Amino acid sequence: MILPDEPKAPEVPKIIQPRNHKAKVSVWADLTVDDLDRINESLNADHIKMVLADIFHLDDHKSSLKTGIVMDLYYYTLQFARENRFSKEQTSAFFSIVKKTHEVCIETPFGNLDETFSYFKELVLCHAVNRPPHSIELFTADQVRLITEYTVNSYFRHFKMYKYAFTPMVRLDLSINYIGIPPTPAPSEETERKSPDGKLRASPMVSVDETPRQLTADDDIWDLADEGEGEPAVDETTAEGEGEQAETEKTPEPEESAARKELRGMIQTYLSEEIKKMKVSMDDQLKTTEELLSKKLDVAEGGGAKKGGRNSAKGTKKK
Repeated sequence: MILPDEPKAPEVPKIIQPRNHKAKVSVWADLTVDDLDRINESLNADHIKMVLADIFHLDDHKSSLKTGIVMDLYYYTLQFARENRFSKEQTSAFFSIVKKTHEVCIETPFGNLDETFSYFKELVLCHAVNRPPHSIELFTADQVRLITEYTVNSYFRHFKMYKYAFTPMVRLDLSINYIGIPPTPAPSEETERKSPDGKLRASPMVSVDETPRQLTADDDIWDLADEGEGEPAVDETTAEGEGEQAETEKTPEPEESAARKELRGMIQTYLSEEIKKMKVSMDDQLKTTEELLSKKLDVAEGGGAKKGGRNSAKGTKKK
């Protein structure tokens, strides 16, 4: 027996959580000697960007905002290395440090500033301490200071802007099923249906000449909801060949559903419990206030009696 193919649910994309990365030596990882020779052929910005676009496939950097941001990041990284007269090995290593730091930043939509900065520091240390094969001494202490200041001022000060530009939009489709309650049917696409007498009338999904109603303090929100469901607007139709207008008919109000009754009972129970708790707390506060007032009055009356007794004793002695 061959079962019909069931519709497959769309795969939920996996969102990477912030995580720690292990740094390693990255000399010649992204820019080789030939790539640097091509870049150094000219100081023209268009030439450098053209070479970078060819190496890293950034051909749409003039039309795409994200690709343009990456192109500017790479270009100004090379300009900084050229201004500080870095060697080819140092330029390649510094370029890879900035590139890998940016990749860690945009790999997750969650905030990972601490993890990204820790990874950047480890990358710099891998190229500043002579401890092969784990690290090499490629940058001096002054160069490490320059690299750190430049990266902090140019990248980490705009960290949230990079996150905003490269974070994809995530949409959550949530559906809830309650145990014991049938699922709510999807709304029908039909806008009209026939009434019991065979005439066409408007569906409850469509409102005709609907005027807003002002709420008052005496109105019950549940009654208003039932009225909105039970009194759909009605269209008036004319029969062919007759000039008389057909009388509109109102549909009877449907009975309250079991789900609405259960929801009403849950809300009333919750509200009654909360009101009882509020009454108990108010009574306790009133009692404590009364006790404090009575204690203060007792203290005041006791002090006055003692003063009066002393004055009376002095008066008898004078006599």
